[in-house]
Amino acid sequence: MILLITPSLRAQECVTALEKTSNETVQVASSLQHAGLQLRTEEFSAVIIDQSLMEAEPDESETLLQHLGTAVPVHVNFAITSVERVSRELRAALSRRKREIIVARRTAEEALRSELKGPVTAMLLSCEMALKENLPAAAESKIRVVYELAREVTSKLSGS
Repeated sequence: MILLITPSLRAQECVTALEKTSNETVQVASSLQHAGLQLRTEEFSAVIIDQSLMEAEPDESETLLQHLGTAVPVHVNFAITSVERVSRELRAALSRRKREIIVARRTAEEALRSELKGPVTAMLLSCEMALKENLPAAAESKIRVVYELAREVTSKLSGS
């Protein structure tokens, strides 16, 4: 979902074009206060902000920007920008957001993989050593379960 923040009379025309461009629903807020309420209750992929509102209410603008979450901000001057240009800006911002999400996900996966590799290897070795001991059947069964789970985690870490 996309949030369009503008008091412009062209808002509905812009909504139609943006929904067609992005294949996402577009909600309109005519003020920064109204937009702030929507940002607290909904999650948006992008927030298109009319530059005139940002300049007229700098304190409220700063508060709004702090509540964007993962939405990518797109600043537009509706007084001089065509609907086609707004659509292009949105497309570019959503594309940039998608690339950033992919990079962030890869980075997080690699960090998790690096962090878990050592402890999982240690679990496997400890289980292997324990299984070589003369253990009661119940204890051996439980250690085998832990061993198999650790192998499964290892497999997922190396396969992802």
